[in-house]
Amino acid sequence: MLWRVKGWVLKMYYLQISKSPLEIDALYQRLKAPQYGGIVTFIGTVRQWTGPIETKFIEYSAYQSMAKSQLNKLADPIEAKGARVVIAHRLGKLQLTDEAVFVGVAAAHRGDAFKWCEYLIDQLKAEVPIWKKETDTDKIRWGN
Repeated sequence: MLWRVKGWVLKMYYLQISKSPLEIDALYQRLKAPQYGGIVTFIGTVRQWTGPIETKFIEYSAYQSMAKSQLNKLADPIEAKGARVVIAHRLGKLQLTDEAVFVGVAAAHRGDAFKWCEYLIDQLKAEVPIWKKETDTDKIRWGN
């Protein structure tokens, strides 16, 4: 949601890229407000198996200034439609089951919240310069 105060637009979305563990409940609490009837969240964790490939751990890195700029570009149009956006991505070495990413959208109606949450995680993976170095039991793989 955008608040207008004397010509200024205050953005309500929250974006975080950090080496600190994600505080899931605190991120969720940022989405709650009386005007929203639907809140949809996606939490991506480090999984052990991708098909036959076994992961030991993942290290995330980012071009932080560009990543923040891209996240702003993703959040702005959704908030302009009256929703609230929260995105947090963790950097550094993550172990199995650690939370790597949180994407949340609060909207007046659940359909919009679902649609925009899925859009944001898909675009984050496609457009935001955050990379993962996946150390598996057989070799190292790079991806996003």
